[in-house]
Amino acid sequence: MNGASREALAAARERLDALTDNTSVDAAKLADELAAVTALLDREVSLRRVLTDPAQAGEAKAELATRLLSGQVGGETVDLVSGMVRSRWSQSRDLVDAIEELADTADLTAAQKAGTLDDVEDELFRFARITASTPDLRAALTDRAATATAKGELLRSLLGGRATPGTERLIVRLVTHPRGRSLEAGLESLSKLAAARRDRMVAVVTSAVPLTDQQKQRLGAVLAKLYGRQMHLNLDVDPAVLGGIQVRVGDEVVNGTIASRLAEATRRLAD
Repeated sequence: MNGASREALAAARERLDALTDNTSVDAAKLADELAAVTALLDREVSLRRVLTDPAQAGEAKAELATRLLSGQVGGETVDLVSGMVRSRWSQSRDLVDAIEELADTADLTAAQKAGTLDDVEDELFRFARITASTPDLRAALTDRAATATAKGELLRSLLGGRATPGTERLIVRLVTHPRGRSLEAGLESLSKLAAARRDRMVAVVTSAVPLTDQQKQRLGAVLAKLYGRQMHLNLDVDPAVLGGIQVRVGDEVVNGTIASRLAEATRRLAD
């Protein structure tokens, strides 16, 4: 997003944080309702265009959203969405993307309140690794011919009792309503949102053997000092790296593996 949409999203995030700070608000229920609004506006292109039309007064758009949603979702959701349509959006799709992000954030907030946010982060990472290494599973979850119901049932059979409720909701929602995203991009986006709940960045660390607790603490401290923020480590073991570690933070990769050094030496010999 850029321009007006970025400002509108920032304001919506602040309103969501203020709302979920209230202990009486059920963040998981709020997430489900925001997801339902996302699905509605994703289907109804003409409606989302009306709600983001810069030629229309913000109050008139808010009144329209209130009439449409009242009785369908809770008051907190109505107020949140009504506030969002008062804002100016660069593109109509940006509004839908923003509501979807708030739905995911609300689920992560529910996990944070329940003390399971760390579990959700780890489970999202492990699920991403499992689907990456299991082509048949990935194919089943991304099959356009399969119904959302069938995909949801498959995921619940896989995750039920093995993952926290928050993780299950996030993954089921992503897979059944990908909205044009790849599975990998969607999972990465969720991982970043989860890390952002603690103002942390995510580092994907690949090593030949599991790191000890001391090594993890030392690496986390070094990365936090380097990037100026707390770092959540997603740990992966791959014997192919031969030794050392590879660290990826966003688009940056720090490769200290023997395999990478051998590959570089081979490349130089070939030059």
